[in-house]
Amino acid sequence: MRITSSHRAAVAAAAAAALALPAVLVPATASAADTIVTFTVTGGAIAITAPAATVFSTVTSTSASGSLIGVLVTDARLGTANWTATASSGSFTNGTTTITNTNVTYTPGTATVVGTATVAAGTAGTLGTARTAQSATGVVGLNTALWSPTVSVALPGNATAGLYTGTVTHSVA
Repeated sequence: MRITSSHRAAVAAAAAAALALPAVLVPATASAADTIVTFTVTGGAIAITAPAATVFSTVTSTSASGSLIGVLVTDARLGTANWTATASSGSFTNGTTTITNTNVTYTPGTATVVGTATVAAGTAGTLGTARTAQSATGVVGLNTALWSPTVSVALPGNATAGLYTGTVTHSVA
């Protein structure tokens, strides 16, 4: 096949027309960059506090009783673990007569709760062995529970006059 000058002229004109077309812009491709972010939330501890000392307000020939105002559990673990507070007692003595812990009755009463936890009082009874004072379920994050239990000491028939001293211990886990 022979290319004539008229064909050459047509091809040259087509090429020139193609170059004269406006440039077509291609959109830029999208770009992204990810950043991994981390942080640590530090929880605290669970703790219990109670009055350092109290004097029983009611004393008769058969018993002595009073309230331990302000027993407080503070749960700063920032988790969902339940907790149980217990109460126990040693013996009471005046140096002459000893009254055993089986004569000591603990009545927990209702706790005031701040935060998310369902706190239930344990049942009243003697502190011959440790007993549940309060227990928390449905715990979420920071919470506190405050209660004021009543403690009563039954005086045996052989109790002598004098100042009796003993220790009631609260713990939480």
